Parts: sequence; structure tokens; C-alpha cells
Amino acid sequence: MFDFGFSEMILVAVVALIVVGPQRLPKVARTAGHLLGRLQRYVSDVKADVSREMQLDELKKLQQQVQEQARELETTVRKEAEGVQSSVRETAGEIERSVEPVEPGAPPMNPPPSLAPVTDAQMQPVEGASDADRNDSQLELGLGHDADRSTASKA
Repeated sequence: MFDFGFSEMILVAVVALIVVGPQRLPKVARTAGHLLGRLQRYVSDVKADVSREMQLDELKKLQQQVQEQARELETTVRKEAEGVQSSVRETAGEIERSVEPVEPGAPPMNPPPSLAPVTDAQMQPVEGASDADRNDSQLELGLGHDADRSTASKA
């Protein structure tokens, strides 16, 4: 704090001894020590307050940055959610337009030929194929009779 050398301190002590006197010098030195200690504590308190204020300012800036990033993230998420919602709405609208409405009491729609079950009347024998060939092909497709399946599974 103060830049005193040893010779300067001796000079101050001699002047204080002459001015104050030897009887009051210990009391004055003790009072000066107390005042110097208070001054040092005051300076350290001021430094700590300034340091806390600087940290508080830094924390406020950091908090503002985090809030700003949170707002940006929120807007990005909202935009993406709106985009997904609009694409879902478009898809739902396309599906609704492509599905024909069924009137109450109307007969059920016939399934497409590829999905309709095959009946025995629709099955036609292959020309030039023997009965054994037809039974084998039916077994491979799982179309044979129950008795044929049990004999095929035993074999």
C-alpha cells in the first residue's frame, strides 16, 4: 500500500517520538494500528463489493444469453412442429379425398381381384397335368385337403 523503506520508517518514528513524547507514544501507536487495520478492512470490503458487482454483471449477461438461446430454440421447435402439423394435415386431406364415402345401407364394396379369396369354382386344372402333379402343387401352396396335409407332414 505505502512504499516506505526502513530508513523512512526510522525517520517517522524519531519525529513521532519528538512530537508526541515518550509517554503518549505507545497509546498513539496503538490507535494508529487500529486505524490502519480498519482502513485495510474497508479497502478489502470495497474490493470484494466491486468484485461481486462484476460477477453479478457477468452472470446477468450469461443469463440473457441463455434466455436468448432458449427463445431461439423455442421458435425453431415451433416452426418445425407447425411444418409437421401442416404436412400431417395435407396427408390427412389427401387420404380423405381419396377414400370414397360409403352411404348407409349400401352393399359392401367388392375387394380387388388380387385380394379376393379363391373359390373352388375359380380353380381350373392345368392342361396336361396329372392328378398327382395337381395334388403336389396344392400341397406346396397349402391348398390340399386335411388328409393330404397329415400324410405330407408324416413323410
